[in-house]
Amino acid sequence: MKFLLAVTRGIDATTTLLGKAAWWASLLLILVGVQNVVARYGYQWIRRAFGDQVAAALSNNTYLELQTLLYNFVFLIGAAYVLRQDGHVRVDIVFSRLGARARAWIDIFGTLFLLLPFAWMGIYFGHTYVARSWSQLEFSPNPGGLARYPIKTLIVVAFALLAVQGVSQLIKHVAFLRGVPDSGSPHAAADPASDAADPDGRAIGAAR
Repeated sequence: MKFLLAVTRGIDATTTLLGKAAWWASLLLILVGVQNVVARYGYQWIRRAFGDQVAAALSNNTYLELQTLLYNFVFLIGAAYVLRQDGHVRVDIVFSRLGARARAWIDIFGTLFLLLPFAWMGIYFGHTYVARSWSQLEFSPNPGGLARYPIKTLIVVAFALLAVQGVSQLIKHVAFLRGVPDSGSPHAAADPASDAADPDGRAIGAAR
């Protein structure tokens, strides 16, 4: 289990690094979005102040497509990081009322029978779509358009990252249920005392 937890730490570190890249991409996305708004609605003012060429360059489709590509990057690459942070939206009816161990079991079930099959389907059905785009070196047909095949590659990459992070979460939940200290499971962090003792009042670590 120690080896597996060491693997999870490596996976989590990689996911966190990619998550930070998504943070910076989010900032760039905002800046590009502001530029697009200013260039579109201030076109006449820019044209009078700096000339037609500058106004046309600033309102180019390149920036509009860059905004879309950045959004795709944040959404796709950020998915695994959000899972790492246990931040995906839940339709919670009874989950929050359950004990830490019950929540861990539910997450294990969801990972095995929902998340991992979903990620596999994304990779299986996405790889031909991505391969077709690469075979054509697909570009946007719009004037000033950008290459599409690199961003489409992130579809498969995102599902692969989601699957790997899912395995990391699975290992941590199992470690938590086995009473391993510093399992890294969000349930241990959220309710560290929930499994501190068994019904007889003995510490789990001592009981094992």
